[in-house]
Amino acid sequence: MGNDKKFITLVGLAVLSLVFLGLYLSLGQDINRCSGPDPDGIEASRLMSEAEKIIFNCRKSRGIQPENNEFDPNQTGLVGLENSPLTTTLGNLQAKRTATNPELAALLVHLLRKAGVRQGEVVSLGASASFPSLIVASYCAARALDLELLAIVSVGASQWGANHPEFSWLDMEDCLRQHGFTRHRLLAVAWGGEDDSGKEYPEEVRKRLLAVAQRLGLQFLPTGSLEDRVRQHLDLFLAAAGERKIKAFINIGGSSVNLGADSSVLELKPGLTRVGKIPPASRRGLIQEMARRGIPVIHLLNIRKLAEIYGLPWDPKPLPAPGGLVFPPERRPDKTMAWLIFGGYLLSCVLWLMAAGIIRKKAFRPAPGQDS
Repeated sequence: MGNDKKFITLVGLAVLSLVFLGLYLSLGQDINRCSGPDPDGIEASRLMSEAEKIIFNCRKSRGIQPENNEFDPNQTGLVGLENSPLTTTLGNLQAKRTATNPELAALLVHLLRKAGVRQGEVVSLGASASFPSLIVASYCAARALDLELLAIVSVGASQWGANHPEFSWLDMEDCLRQHGFTRHRLLAVAWGGEDDSGKEYPEEVRKRLLAVAQRLGLQFLPTGSLEDRVRQHLDLFLAAAGERKIKAFINIGGSSVNLGADSSVLELKPGLTRVGKIPPASRRGLIQEMARRGIPVIHLLNIRKLAEIYGLPWDPKPLPAPGGLVFPPERRPDKTMAWLIFGGYLLSCVLWLMAAGIIRKKAFRPAPGQDS
């Protein structure tokens, strides 16, 4: 008879658990429901496709002959050289070409929405020129969402990035500005390379970069310790944002000032990522510093993994037309409702235990003269 009493109690608790679990899961029921292409994502993809044509034609007009670049069969203008005086590290050619897909701009629209960014808000971008296509994608996503994008870019690039000495990221920036891509704010540029000093670049390359930066009204940031550089970049972002809060930070590539010097950065997944460890200031990059301040981080580095997660084609030839991918809308469970459901569950369990005790007493009361 004691087992019967326990059985009734456990069945009741199980039913309550299932009911409240269903209520909680219903809070996020729209997460995997696709509602068709996102108009803002399509616009961002269209803008990126337009930007690629602008950069390709701009290279061509300067006599660089991008149509003869065997590494850029889709003729985007965003795939550079295997080696050059501006090359800082090794790179993956397939990853560079995959990142030229205009759908990357649509993906950034999706990730920014997932981070909770809304129209008119401020977003910061820290990038190396290793993935110029992703910088373009960020510009286009921010423009499609009507965001204020604050950027700092280092001109050093890995293989097949913006590493052409006669057509660096600064030249791409110049081309985009001349064709109306002016909604973002490039606050400053860094040299890139070892300790962001650019000391490994030939003197003629440095002089040319300085001249282009001056023409664009940009300054090169001085080098220093990692902690000093992080503080310098952060101060620029905060000053430009003014009294408004930075709602997300986008990292592109492997710049040391963004990644920091702690091995935990290798564990970060691409996309909207969770930064679990905040290292000491001496090893902390902008990614960790932004996360420490409660700012969501979008991490764009492991392109193969990013493509796997979001169904992007790997090294496509030709590039997909804008608007072909549909990302599921994101809806996080409402925290207030979640706590109400949890409180209701606890209260219901307590009430059921009280009710079950009364039921047991009545249902299993021994007859007169019998032992219980």
